[in-house]
Amino acid sequence: MAQLFVVHSQNPQARLLRQAGQLLADGGLVAVPTDSSYAVLARLDDKAAADALRRLRGLDERHHLTLLCRDLAEISHFARVDNAQYRFLKMATPGPWTFILEATREVPRRVSHPSRKTIGIRVPDHRIALELIEQTGSSLMSTTLIPEGEEEPLNDAQEIYQRYGNQLAAVIDGGACPRMPTTVIDLTGPLPQIIRRGQGNLARLGLAA
Repeated sequence: MAQLFVVHSQNPQARLLRQAGQLLADGGLVAVPTDSSYAVLARLDDKAAADALRRLRGLDERHHLTLLCRDLAEISHFARVDNAQYRFLKMATPGPWTFILEATREVPRRVSHPSRKTIGIRVPDHRIALELIEQTGSSLMSTTLIPEGEEEPLNDAQEIYQRYGNQLAAVIDGGACPRMPTTVIDLTGPLPQIIRRGQGNLARLGLAA
């Protein structure tokens, strides 16, 4: 059964995040709050964890798993970023945006899109998510926690614990999230292309709302 960690959203207890980070390191799946909704995270270099992540959500290999990074430096490690893309990312991160970028060789094939060789990547603007990445010392695979067959993400840690306690190693209860998906922006073409509208002020990025 999953462990339940109740943490402060703005000042999360480092001791509890270290414990959650160790569960990730051991190959477990951990549900965490983000600046969009609750997500399930797994270690990037763990194939079994990636498979478990897809099974939990009912996803096939064509669905992008998102890579959660701490900062721009980590994005550049996993995605090919030219000068124009870098300026755009610097303006947008951290925030409720997911960017589609060309994956580097550092990205395992199980995470990138099988035909396009692209990766969904983002820097969340959420203290708990960022500090958990810091605790593990590496970017993490993630997917929004939307139950299979449903359309809305779960937003209550207690409900997540009750429904997925046997499939997760831990649930981090950091309170409610905005419960609105990130805006997905494809940066692989000559101009940014909005794939999905969600959170965030597009005008702030110089894009039409």
